[in-house]
Formats: sequence, structure tokens, C-alpha cells
Amino acid sequence: MAKYLARIVISGAQSIGKALAKTVREEIEVYREAARVHAAQSATNFTPSKTDAALNGMTLEEAQLILNVKDVLDRAEVEQQYRHLFHINSKTAGGSFYLQSKIYRAKERIDQEIKKIEALAKLQAKSESK
Repeated sequence: MAKYLARIVISGAQSIGKALAKTVREEIEVYREAARVHAAQSATNFTPSKTDAALNGMTLEEAQLILNVKDVLDRAEVEQQYRHLFHINSKTAGGSFYLQSKIYRAKERIDQEIKKIEALAKLQAKSESK
């Protein structure tokens, strides 16, 4: 009886071991494929905005959606939306700190983009005047 029980335990352990090894191999292959696809996309879609998003954690499009603005160059609309959303999400108004921080980061991201656009415009103006 013990002999048969030992065979059952050993064959079960072998089956589980094989299944685990197969699963690990498949996961490694999926990881490698995802890394290859990511590298290919990164090589073809490199823009400064995408690297900024990687550093800041928010894309310009996300910031526009959060503040509900169409044109990031319309400073008055951005400021108005920022003030309104920041105020209604304050703790005293029953809002959440998390939403306030998202709103703040969205405005910060849009301000960063405006500064980059202004810097590019200044560089172009200098190069045209020479």
C-alpha cells in the first residue's frame, strides 16, 4: 500500500513540476515579447512630450481631460478651470485631497508644456532675427 501511495505522490509532484516549468517558460516568453514590442514602439514614437510624461507620470492629453480644457495655450481657461476644480474638491467643500493633487499635477503639466512652447518660440524668433 505504501508503495502505491509513494508512486502516486511522486507522479503528482512530477506533473505539478512540469506544469509549473511550462508556465514559467510561457511567462518568460510573454515578457520578452512585450519588451520587444515596447522597444520597437519607443524607437519609432520618440517625442519630448512622451519622455516628459514618463518623468511626470501624466501626459498632456490626461491633463487636458482632468482640467476639461481644449486649448492648452488659453491660459485664462486653464486658470479658471484649475481654480474652480481645486476649490470644489477642497476638504472644506467635502472633496478629496487625491482629486486636488490630480488637478494640481494637471495644471503643472500644462504649465510645463506652455513653458516649452514659449521657449521654442523664443528660439525661433532669435534664429529668424539673425
